[in-house]
Amino acid sequence: MIKIAIAGYGNLGRGVECSVAQNSDMELFGVFSRRAPETVKTVFDSTKVYSMNDILKYKDDIDVLVICGGSATDLPVQTPELAKNFNVIDSFDTHAKIPEHFANVDASAKESGKIAMISVGWDPGMFSLNRLYGEAVLPDGKDYTFWGKGVSQGHSDAIRRIDGVLDARQYTIPIEKALSAVRSGLNPELSTREKHLRECFVVVEDVADKAKIENEIKTMPNYFADYDTIVHFISMDEMKRDHSGIPHGGFVIRSGKTGANGEHSHLIEYSLKLDSNPEFTASVLVCYARAAYRMNKEGMSGCKTVFDVAPAYLSAKTPDELRAHLL
Repeated sequence: MIKIAIAGYGNLGRGVECSVAQNSDMELFGVFSRRAPETVKTVFDSTKVYSMNDILKYKDDIDVLVICGGSATDLPVQTPELAKNFNVIDSFDTHAKIPEHFANVDASAKESGKIAMISVGWDPGMFSLNRLYGEAVLPDGKDYTFWGKGVSQGHSDAIRRIDGVLDARQYTIPIEKALSAVRSGLNPELSTREKHLRECFVVVEDVADKAKIENEIKTMPNYFADYDTIVHFISMDEMKRDHSGIPHGGFVIRSGKTGANGEHSHLIEYSLKLDSNPEFTASVLVCYARAAYRMNKEGMSGCKTVFDVAPAYLSAKTPDELRAHLL
C-alpha cells in the first residue's frame, strides 16, 4: 500500500482525501494542517489530522506527500522545503513562474534523493500533455487552449477584494465563434478578447456604489481589462442557490496539415467538462503520486513534471494488464 499524506486542507485537500479512498493500492496516512487539528473537519471521520509543525516526525511513515497549498505564496515556499524530506507533489499553476519553481524544487529533491512532481493537474497537467502530443504529431500546425465554461477561483477572489463586495463568482466562457473557427481548420489568429468572455455574479453591501464596482471590475488589469466582461449584481440567497459549485473544463485543440504540399488537414481535440474543479485536480494529483512513489523506488530523484512520467507509472494495473486491456 502506498501511504499518502495531505499537506493543507481546503477544497483540494478534501478532493485528495476522497480520491485516495477510490484507489485500492493506497491508504491515507493523514492530513497536516496549519490550523489546530481539533478544529479541522474531514470528509471521513477516520481521517487523522496532525499539526503541520509536527510533520517531520512522520517522514519515515509517508511515501508521498500531496501539497495542497496555493500557488501565489504557499507552494513556492512549501514544495522546495518539504522536498528535503519527502517525495512530494503539487499543483503549482502560475505558468510564467514554472521554470523558476522547477529549479528551486529540483535542487532540494536532488539533495535529498526524493522525487518532487510539480504543476500537476489539468492545466498545467493534462492539457500540457495534450499540447505536447499535438505539436509532436502535427509539427505543421497551431494549438489552441480554451478554458470554461467554469468558475475561475483566482478571478472570483480578485473581485471579492474590491471594497463593498461581499461575495463573487466569475465564469470564464469560450466564445463559440472562435471555437468554431478553430474546429473548422482555419488556424485563425485570435486575440485574448476574441477567445473568452468573463461573466461575473457579484453580491455587494446595501450602500455600495454598483456603478463604481462594475467599472473597477471591468478595468482591472491582468484580470478583466483585456476581456469583454459582463457583471450581474445578485443577492446572497441567489449566490448560494445558483453558484455554490466549482465547475470548470475546457478544450485543447491542435490543427495541422500533412502531405507533400500540406494538402491534408487534421484536428486533434481534448476536452474536459468538470462538475468539481478541485476534485478532478485532486484525482490527477493522486495518480501522479503513484508515479512519484514508483519512480523514487527505482532510484530516480529530482524535480519532475507530467512530461517526464511514462503513462504506465500512473496506473494501478500491471504492465501485463495494460497490454491486454488498454493497448
